[in-house]
Amino acid sequence: MNRTSTSRPRSRRIAPAVALTAAAALTLASCSSSGGKKAQEAANNVSAGKADTPRMTIALITHAPSGDTFWDTVRKGAQTAAAKDNVKLIYASDENAGDQAGLVQNAINQKVDGIAVTLAKPDALKAVIAKAEKAGIPVVGLNAGLSAWKKQGLLSFFGQDESVSGQALGTRLNGTGAEHALCVIQTQGDVNLEERCAGVKKTFKGRTSILYVNGTDMPSVKSTMSAKLKQDSSIDEVVTLSAPIGLTAAQALSESDSKAKVATFDLNKELVSGIKDGSIQFAVDQQPYLQGYLAIDALWLYKNNGNYSGGGVEPVLTGPAFVDKGNIDKIAEFATKGTR
Repeated sequence: MNRTSTSRPRSRRIAPAVALTAAAALTLASCSSSGGKKAQEAANNVSAGKADTPRMTIALITHAPSGDTFWDTVRKGAQTAAAKDNVKLIYASDENAGDQAGLVQNAINQKVDGIAVTLAKPDALKAVIAKAEKAGIPVVGLNAGLSAWKKQGLLSFFGQDESVSGQALGTRLNGTGAEHALCVIQTQGDVNLEERCAGVKKTFKGRTSILYVNGTDMPSVKSTMSAKLKQDSSIDEVVTLSAPIGLTAAQALSESDSKAKVATFDLNKELVSGIKDGSIQFAVDQQPYLQGYLAIDALWLYKNNGNYSGGGVEPVLTGPAFVDKGNIDKIAEFATKGTR
């Protein structure tokens, strides 16, 4: 009904009828408590920025090793998006590619509404991802698998181009005076990590050596790095591929009496202090919180609005972004909260 100021004034005799109609509407609303409650909850959700769409179940399945704080940040981003989108989030991880594939199969068996998965070892997950797609379950990739997500039919991918980020770090090292970089890989065969070091080697004008360590055993990581630094005093730069390994490298430098410096990929709240006190030169931040958040949100958008992030043909890049003494104060607040 179009109630404009140009309509004629109504007779006052009609007013009681209007009042009775309004009262009746209120009475009906109060009698239908369940319907009214649902409507009110929906209104509250909308005003709070939460989706009032039907409940979804999404599985986030990563190759996270135990104890790596990076993945806590990815998960926190996913949880934030899930809370906003009325999504039940199932999280599972296993650094063994075969076991990770088993987790994807479990999600298929549970008939989830969507799967977000990392492809650190794409070939090991190819068959099970095909099963998910055959079952009508949409799949997006995040963090690892930039070179494989389109080939395997995923809807979207959220992360950084690891080769590009490695090249960016290598270029930056050229301005530090470094001549011999030791790139430390904590999981042999992980495509992300291998591509980072290959990128560093491609643009760094000095010499680049590779050192493999067992990233699940920090005392072993430290002793292996210390031994290498003692053995080769020409190493003047240590490049690590995660924040915990970077902090361990700083300890190894002290133990081996090395004068090398440390640059790392990834960030956490503990690393903030390292950048501030100078034990860590800088970090390459790929914004893991954003990766987790966007992956879950993308599946919700696909389900409820038919959207394809990146158009389904281009990855959505979340990095690389450099963090150093010049901008650490701006980022420290978020890193402390575990969202950077």
